[in-house]
Amino acid sequence: MTAAGVDGCKAGWVAVIRPAPDAAPEAVVHASFSELLANLPDDAVIAVDMPIGLPEFSARGGRGPEVLVRPLLGQRQSSVFSIPARAAVYADTAPFTNLEAWYAGHTKASAVARGLSDPPRGVSIQAYGIFSKIREIDALLIERPELRTQVIESHPEVAFWRLNNEQAMALPKKVKGRINPPGMEERRELLQRRGYDASFLQARPPRGAGDDDFLDACAMLLIAERHQRRETQSFPSPPGRDAHGIPIAIWV
Repeated sequence: MTAAGVDGCKAGWVAVIRPAPDAAPEAVVHASFSELLANLPDDAVIAVDMPIGLPEFSARGGRGPEVLVRPLLGQRQSSVFSIPARAAVYADTAPFTNLEAWYAGHTKASAVARGLSDPPRGVSIQAYGIFSKIREIDALLIERPELRTQVIESHPEVAFWRLNNEQAMALPKKVKGRINPPGMEERRELLQRRGYDASFLQARPPRGAGDDDFLDACAMLLIAERHQRRETQSFPSPPGRDAHGIPIAIWV
């Protein structure tokens, strides 16, 4: 049965796909999540590094999953963004034509988020940067409820924690927004211990995906395969549900 690990990237979505447990993985980039789904079997299990399930109101620390997994990650916990209320994620859905429009959209989303959170909290630039991708998956899961057991949310640093015998990565993947080579190598070595060929991990990612996006998708694939084997744990357990019935949980 096909498994796929997916992460957002500059060109859309980078996926690392294994069509069978003993098959070699392949990496591809698709412009949209629906395009990615169309190129996978109907029974494929997909673990994606993207928040799934949106709250109507945000408490301290974001959704329940973020609050639960941060303590596991030590110095890596800043990689887990707080996701605000659904209305903030949908506050501005227009395409951004320039930097001024980007900042105006961020200001609008933050204003909505502050009105729907306790304590009042705006939106981080990092979280705002993925809002369009959150909406893309959210719309699919509202339209196609059957996908809700097929597409699961995970998180790379929590996945690495799980794959590293429940020990957080010692080194950051990025420092001040730039790739940190020692941190990347630490993750490659872990992924190799978990079955990947070194040549695959060292290969250039598909065009439109960064090295970090690619390694995160590699980790997501291992979580998708764990989920196929019914070995994953959800945070929280059992998962919560949003107003549309979409599960809210990080799986690893």
